[in-house]
Order: sequence, then C-alpha cells, then structure tokens
Amino acid sequence: MSTVAAPAPTFPLADYKPLDNETLASRIQAVREQMGSELLILGHHYQQDEVIALSDLRGDSYQLSQMAAESSDCRYIAFCGVHFMAETADILANRPEKVAERGSRVTVVLPDMAAGCSMADMAAIDQVEAAWADLGEVIGTDDVTPVTYINSAASLKAFCGRHGGIVCTSSNAAAVLEWAFRRTSRVLFFPDQHLGRNTALKMGITNEQMPVWDPYNSDLGGNSEESLQQSKVILWKGHCSVHQMFRPEHVHGLRERIPDIKILVHPECPQEVNDLADVSGSTGTIIRTVEAAPPGTKWAIGTELHLVNRLKQEHPEQEIHFLSPVICMCATMYRIDLAHLCWSLENLAAGTPVNVIEVDEETARWSLAALERMLKVK
Repeated sequence: MSTVAAPAPTFPLADYKPLDNETLASRIQAVREQMGSELLILGHHYQQDEVIALSDLRGDSYQLSQMAAESSDCRYIAFCGVHFMAETADILANRPEKVAERGSRVTVVLPDMAAGCSMADMAAIDQVEAAWADLGEVIGTDDVTPVTYINSAASLKAFCGRHGGIVCTSSNAAAVLEWAFRRTSRVLFFPDQHLGRNTALKMGITNEQMPVWDPYNSDLGGNSEESLQQSKVILWKGHCSVHQMFRPEHVHGLRERIPDIKILVHPECPQEVNDLADVSGSTGTIIRTVEAAPPGTKWAIGTELHLVNRLKQEHPEQEIHFLSPVICMCATMYRIDLAHLCWSLENLAAGTPVNVIEVDEETARWSLAALERMLKVK
C-alpha cells in the first residue's frame, strides 16, 4: 500500500479513545456539516452499525470507489474499509482526467492503518512475479491471462495491467473469465482460490483442470509440470478468513432444524458449502435476494456477521440466521470505530490529514488499465 508523508496531526488519537460513541458521533456530524459535499465518508457493508449510520455512501468496495470518483464536489474521502479499498478509491478518484477536471487531487484517508485484509495479504507482488516466471518456463505466459480479484493490493492490479490482465469482482467474475478465455487458453487467478474455483466450475471447468499454486512451495507451487500443462485455471492458495469458516455441516444442521430454510452464501465460501447453497452471489446479490424475498422466507446466510445482523434488523418480516454457530466477523474491518473515524476527520478538517493513501503514479496507471478492461466486460 502506498502512503504519503503528512504533517503531524493536530489532534492525537489517544484523546479520542475515552470518548463515548454519542460524543464521537456528534463531533463527526459537526465535521460533515463543516466540510459539506467536499467530504464523502464511505462505509463498506461489513462495517459496524455505528459507522454505517454516519456514512454518506454504503456498498461494496468497488461500488463505493466508483460512486465517490463520479462525484464532482468530492475533495476528501474517508474510506471505512481496508487497505486495498482505499487504494482503489485513490486510483479511481484521481484518474488524470478527473484531476484535470477538478483542478486538484482527492485526498483519501483510511481511519485506521491496521485495517488490512488477510486475503489480499496472501498474494504479495514478489510471490506473484516469481510464480509468473516459473509458469513461463513450463507453459509460457503468452497463453496465460492474469486475473486478480479486486480484494488485492494495487501492486497486483498493476501487475495484471502490465501483463494484459484484468480485475474482477465477485459479481462479474464469470464474465471476466469468459473475457480472459477469449484471449488465452489459461488463467492465473489470485488471491482467492474459492471465488475462482466456484466461478469456473459453473463454466464447466473441472477441479482437475484447476491446480492450486502454493506460493510457499518453491517446486512449481506444489504442482507437477503435467498438471500445469493440463490446466485451464491456475488458482492461488488464498482465501477469506471469514468465508473459510463456513462448513457443510453448518448447512446440514440448519436444514435439519429449520424446515424450508434457504441457504444464501458468498462465492468466497469453499466449494463444499457453495455447492449446497440455494443461492450463491456477491454481497450485493445477497442483499438484493433478501430484499426481494416474500415475508416469512427463512434464510441462513454465509457471509460477514455485521452484514447478516443488519439484514436481520432491516427485514424483521423474514427469519434470518447466521450460517455458522461460530461467530466470525472481519476482524480488520472491525478495527474502524468511531474514535478512529472522528480522529481522522477532525485532523482532515484542521489541514493535518492522517493516514493518507496515495498510490504512486506508475502503479496507479497500470492498475487503472486493468480496472478499465473490467469495465468494458459485458
């Protein structure tokens, strides 16, 4: 992740920790009123309810970045999410034509720099470059399209941009893979193996055609030359720590206890769970499915706990359960609280921004190339 040097904060973070949420919310609201439409607070679906309540826009990572980038008034973004989301917001909001149009860059801040993504961290740029070099010796990379899930660092998006590759989201992964297969006969998909596998299986690609590349295994990622030569999709050994927790026995247990319950999961879940679900789809799909369901529908939802609980509160006419008996939330998303948000906003208003995210020009240029390819996919 790229950051920029900033002046020392006017207000130290320690002063905010003892404050109660009511006081913090009032001070955050005061900054919102002071800065007006120049400030956008973006709240990812997995954030705590008190953060979502003070967000100007709520959505998934790419949707939020897109909406903020299209705002003509926005000059400051506080992204209540994780590292890669703030990077994507900086890349999209500060496209050269947008900067020229506004006459200045948009400042993007991440309220807590410790808010990372374990999945994104499972694929480092040096590991991907090493894997690419190894693949070049076995199958030739001229016939491989690199595809990175948007839940990845800007350096990986830039890697895809430089090598004719593309970015995907959980909602357009199938369309992106189809685009890639029109270009080459193979795909290297990272960092989430489950999204890649579940998407490719629906396209008729078998598990035998999807070897998993382990970046910590120096012997061709733990694969034989033959398996790589027979591959269609080479999956990276990465996963979401939240969605990895859902198990087939959770599905079977709920179906035994609750007649007529429907299982609704995110495609980041393992194949064994995804195959048992009634509906598998992105965060947006999960929300729309619940919104469109008739009263009395029973759901067990396999995604982040805060979102499931919010859906339960917003749709009392339905019976909604968390799929796992074990509490699993996105611990890094959970780090963004009102204290960090208030601290970052008051420093922003004082002209001493903290935790500024600014992707370097070269990385941003190639990341944008991969993102723009995705936007053209139908």
